[in-house]
Amino acid sequence: MKRKRPLILIVNLTMFIFTVASFVNPYNTIVKGNTKTYLEMKHDKLYEKIQMYRDEHKVEPIDATVDKIWKAIPGYNGLDVNIKASYNKMKKDGKFDETKIVVKEISPNVHLGDLPPNPIYRGNPKKPMVALLINVAWGNEYISPILNVLKNSKVKATFFFDGSWVKKNPDIAMKIYQEGHEIGNHAYSHPDLQRRSKSDTIKELVKTNNIVKETIGVKLKWFAPPSGSFNQVTIQVADQLNMKTILWTVDTVDWKKPQTTEMVNRIVKNVDNGSMVLMHPTKPVAEGLDAMITGIKAKGYQLGTVSDLMSEKRIDKDKY
Repeated sequence: MKRKRPLILIVNLTMFIFTVASFVNPYNTIVKGNTKTYLEMKHDKLYEKIQMYRDEHKVEPIDATVDKIWKAIPGYNGLDVNIKASYNKMKKDGKFDETKIVVKEISPNVHLGDLPPNPIYRGNPKKPMVALLINVAWGNEYISPILNVLKNSKVKATFFFDGSWVKKNPDIAMKIYQEGHEIGNHAYSHPDLQRRSKSDTIKELVKTNNIVKETIGVKLKWFAPPSGSFNQVTIQVADQLNMKTILWTVDTVDWKKPQTTEMVNRIVKNVDNGSMVLMHPTKPVAEGLDAMITGIKAKGYQLGTVSDLMSEKRIDKDKY
């Protein structure tokens, strides 16, 4: 009897291990009351069809990169089929159904934050989205009509505030923020930063960050150099202050008071995936913004903030 005990213990232990494994194994799938292992599932015709669909529709993610012309460009998520989740949704009927495919996004290996300090002129060229940049240092009389157009169009823009303007117009600054628009840094006194020292640049950016924080309680992460004037020191200072430097892809040149229709047509014609459109609170923009938004949407682009555009997240249009 004593000799049989080790054997009985071994048999019981083996049965226990197999029982536990059947629950722990993440690839076990219950199909019509039976346990189907992952290996068995792989030879199932339904599984094979899902696998084929996945092979045909998988989209690889795009890493963030530094382009020779466009400088820093954000990455863009890829798409893949969650085979197991898709299988579980279809297994009851036992047939392939494209509407039950479960899709997941795949993150790039290199992100915008991984890149060395560089200016950003556009979003990812595969992302069908456009961002409106509105630099504010003057033009109060046109801000209300611009906000009305944005509200009626259900579009959020990114407003870059001059710090001295915020100090003089805290109520307007708060109104823009409360209407859901993103806020960025446009330095304090609209300086030519290409000609300023590092210490002067730090003062300009920090002063604006502080006045915006005090006025509307927002910590800024995007910086737009006044008049697009900057050098590498400017970029590095912004980076040290945890802000990325934003330029533009397409310029309204609204400060030159162009004919409104001509400005709108030029912008709509030139926007593309990832474009950022520069403008100011001017009469041409107030008059033409609605047509501009309509034209951009008609080309199939969504409109979002700089943060939306820089995000690696895909938008609804890309789903298959």
